[in-house]
Amino acid sequence: MFTLGFIINPFAGIGGKVGLKGSDGEAIRTEAFARGAEPQAVERARIALEKLQPYKDQLTVLTASGDMGEALLQEMGFQFKVVHQSQEPSTFEDTIAAARSMVGDASASRPIDVLLFAGGDGTARNIYEAIDSAVPVLGIPAGVKIHSGVYAVTPHAAGLVIEKMINKELVSLLETSVMDIDEEAFRKGVVRAKQYGEMQVPAEHRYVQATKSGGRELEELVLQDIAEFIIDNMDDDDYYLVGSGSTCAFLMETMSLENTLLGIDCVHDGAVVASDMTESGILNLLSEHPGNVKLVITVIGGQGHIIGRGNQQLSAKVLSQLDKEDIYVIATKTKLKELEGKPLIVDSDDEALNQRLSGVIRVITGYEDFILYPVGIES
Repeated sequence: MFTLGFIINPFAGIGGKVGLKGSDGEAIRTEAFARGAEPQAVERARIALEKLQPYKDQLTVLTASGDMGEALLQEMGFQFKVVHQSQEPSTFEDTIAAARSMVGDASASRPIDVLLFAGGDGTARNIYEAIDSAVPVLGIPAGVKIHSGVYAVTPHAAGLVIEKMINKELVSLLETSVMDIDEEAFRKGVVRAKQYGEMQVPAEHRYVQATKSGGRELEELVLQDIAEFIIDNMDDDDYYLVGSGSTCAFLMETMSLENTLLGIDCVHDGAVVASDMTESGILNLLSEHPGNVKLVITVIGGQGHIIGRGNQQLSAKVLSQLDKEDIYVIATKTKLKELEGKPLIVDSDDEALNQRLSGVIRVITGYEDFILYPVGIES
């Protein structure tokens, strides 16, 4: 039998689609719900567990009560044991207590083989505080901000890694960083990341993300070329959603426009017509201007994500209304080279949409300079 620890932070990512750039703290969760946010961590955990359903008879699962694991496992027909009774609503203290119970559960036939958890960087910090590097861990990405290297690139990929472990395929272990940022500073456009420690993670090159690389691009001449190409090819009738990140910020600066470094802005006819947009605001724009909305996004350095890290406003509902040709990916060749051949990743909340956007995509790497680059973990 393979012994799996399983924890969900049900509030992870709650602030993403409504533009709150995080979910840490009761006040932020309250504000997120007031803005119409819906929990997504459970559904992302479901995607990972779907890969494990054929192995139900080979699994012993230890979990926490209610939405922290019990409800989903019961619904999907897994055999499990609840080792922690969580509060309602659950808190970060429940994550810590549940992880400690799983590692120290004396009634378990043997220590857990791996702790699988759904959350964001705050959840990874809680897990680290609870167990340090006592057992291997793997995160199902569900948070707004995911800088840590303990997460799979997508929920589906998390399931694939655990499947390999169950089948006793050779999976090496690496010590990877647990990172988190100051959410209050993050909402003001400042990324202040800190390393809190390291945990053991099953290392699968295609399926587990790297620690996010920080810092502004130094190749300003290349960035200038990219920006000028986008500007010269903007249609006055179209509305351009400009994504987060320093490469997109350089484009906005070149146009002398105010920019939300960690949000989504809309540009039309050379002016910003909406700043720091939420999912609902973007959906309204698409409804009002069908066929005339384009998306400009960049690549997260070191990780390769173009959707699903810090831009949850670009949800499956939004992306389903855009053709692949309406999505402009901009990045320097240096940033792409740093991926060491790993594909770009689309990690929306709809696996079918992720597959539709997989294959190859044109990346703008200069003025009339393009690279066809693979998208999707199976590419």
